[in-house]
Amino acid sequence: MRILVVEDEEKIANFIKRGLKEEGYVVDIAGDGEEGLYLALNHSFDLIVLDLMLPIKDGLTVCAELREKGKNIPILILTAKNSTQDKVSGLDLGANDYITKPFAFEEFLARIRALLRNKNNSESTRLKIHDLDMDLLAHKVYRGGKEIALTSKEFSLLEYLMRNKGSIVTRTMITEHVWEINFDSFTNVIDVYINYLRNKIDKGYDKKLIHTVRSRGYSIKE
Repeated sequence: MRILVVEDEEKIANFIKRGLKEEGYVVDIAGDGEEGLYLALNHSFDLIVLDLMLPIKDGLTVCAELREKGKNIPILILTAKNSTQDKVSGLDLGANDYITKPFAFEEFLARIRALLRNKNNSESTRLKIHDLDMDLLAHKVYRGGKEIALTSKEFSLLEYLMRNKGSIVTRTMITEHVWEINFDSFTNVIDVYINYLRNKIDKGYDKKLIHTVRSRGYSIKE
């Protein structure tokens, strides 16, 4: 899951990013409303954490413009403004939830999980292909009933492949969904992580699930 944090206080933004990355999320940061709006409109995110008091363009304006342009991505407003009217304004403009500073990070994570569950309420909490089984809630992967230990990045990459099973995913697609915006896609890091997954998912099994499509990308299929 990829999250955009639009927050101008660098210390808070970095704290949130570090905590979310520890939970396995891919996180990008925008330091003002204009940058946040641009990133949200031009990149794929699963959720936006949006401060209200932002430079250049305030959070309420960003929220309203995203909804006007048809972006239905979940928005969690995070701000020091805690009056009832502020909350009502944000929710009326299309925000999905509201949490005020200072906040307990455990509650913050719970609200994010709830929003993502609601976003994907029509989807299963498990992904399966052949004998490979991914439990999205428990953050665990099994093949043939045997648990496979994956790093957060390996899990994110495998999740993206499994959500697109049978389809070819390019390096650009993987970069946009699994790595941060400033990731250098010309390095061989993606190939390295694909090999990590192959060693953990396919090694020792007759049936290989992860495939390279020459000059195009990768695919996972039975």
